[in-house]
Amino acid sequence: MRIVLQRVSEASVEVEGRIVGRIGRGYCLLVGVEKLDSEAEAERLARKVADLRVFPDAAGKMNLSLAEAGGEILAVSQFTLAASVRKGRRPSFDDACEPKRAGELFARFVSALRSGGFLVETGIFQAEMKVHLINDGPVTFVLETEKTVE
Repeated sequence: MRIVLQRVSEASVEVEGRIVGRIGRGYCLLVGVEKLDSEAEAERLARKVADLRVFPDAAGKMNLSLAEAGGEILAVSQFTLAASVRKGRRPSFDDACEPKRAGELFARFVSALRSGGFLVETGIFQAEMKVHLINDGPVTFVLETEKTVE
C-alpha cells in the first residue's frame, strides 16, 4: 500500500460534476493498493496516519496529531500509485492489486480510520474523480507498506 498524505485546510472529491466527499482541516489521502498488501497492513497504515504528529502546536512545531488538531480525512483510492515507472516510458501496473481485492483493502483502511473516531469522507472506488485541495504548508508525506513475500 502506498499513501500520499497531504495536510490540507480543505479538500473535496468530485464525480460526474457532483461533490461526493468534502472535509475541512485535516488530511487528503491518496491510497494505492498493491498485490502483496493485507488487512493487517491496511490497519497498520491507518494507525500510522492517525498517530502522525504533523500539525503545528502553539510554538509552531509539528507536534500535534490529527485528533489533537481536530482534523478530518478525505481518502481517495488511486490505482496509479501502484504503478512502476522504472523502465520505459509507459507505467507498469504489474504490482497493482486486482480491483475487487483492492476495494476490500481500501474499505478496511477507511474502516480502521473511522474506528479511531475520525470523520472520513471518500471518493467512489473505480470512478473517474477530480480531487480539489488546498495543501497546508505545503506538508506532504509518502507512507508505504513493506514489500516482502511471505
